[in-house]
Amino acid sequence: MTTQFHEGEIAVQTQAGVRRAAERVGPSIHSEMPEAARDFLVRQPMAIVGARDGDGRVWASLLTGEPGFLRSPHGSTVEIDARLTPGDPLEDVWRDGTEAGLLAIEPATRRRMRVNGRLTETPHGDLVISVHEAYANCPKYIQVRTWERTGAGQEASHRVWRGERLTESQREWIGRTDTFFIATRHPVAGADASHRGGAPGFVLTRDPVTLLFPDYAGNNMFNTLGNLAADPSAGLLFVDFESGDTLQITGEARVLWDEASRAPFVGAQRVIEFHIAGVVEIDGAAPLRWRFVEASPFNPI
Repeated sequence: MTTQFHEGEIAVQTQAGVRRAAERVGPSIHSEMPEAARDFLVRQPMAIVGARDGDGRVWASLLTGEPGFLRSPHGSTVEIDARLTPGDPLEDVWRDGTEAGLLAIEPATRRRMRVNGRLTETPHGDLVISVHEAYANCPKYIQVRTWERTGAGQEASHRVWRGERLTESQREWIGRTDTFFIATRHPVAGADASHRGGAPGFVLTRDPVTLLFPDYAGNNMFNTLGNLAADPSAGLLFVDFESGDTLQITGEARVLWDEASRAPFVGAQRVIEFHIAGVVEIDGAAPLRWRFVEASPFNPI
């Protein structure tokens, strides 16, 4: 049977008992950006990107710009008119040849679009993603937020903190979050970036180097968990929506399927255990501020 999924995704789908359901939604994965997706992309002031750094560690990073900084005129590429924040762990590899996953998300409408491919530099020095996969995701677990721009730009100076374990204030930050982003990769299919949401407190810090978070019912494709089955490397991005600060974490993750691991998490079908190898916190990384409007009705309480 012809399939659009790699061996890691198939393994997780099989263990979860949703192989047939996954194949039914598989055709929603496109090799080019559909017109509706291109219209959506051009309206966004931010995106999350995932890639490996020079040491092979996976990170999730935030990109921002005026709406229109992301464009896909022909569907086969996504043009990017923005730079990563100085000090971002992917800054040195954000260039031609890098495998990258991109997530465009619009919290105000709970819409999101994923694009995976490879960065290519144009003759004019601009970067584009040559699209390998493009597909929309369901609106589950996205909290409604609206945004506004501050006067600060990416040329502003930013305090950058680096470490190998979480500080107490960072653990408190994670403990009150309702949203984060995760980057993963597959040795052949490449990099990917995705969204995770839930009620505040849905991410637990077991200790300064270990996080636990639930995996809720989704679209049955298991792109993120399938990548982890093939390569445990992953990166997490937490955004302080009121200050624009970012917290980036890299490490390795594994999926826990047993009932005891799920017990602390209402509604969890599985749990991801994340072991931290590096942490980067950047003050004021985003010139955007978001106002909370409404929690997702899908959040388990």
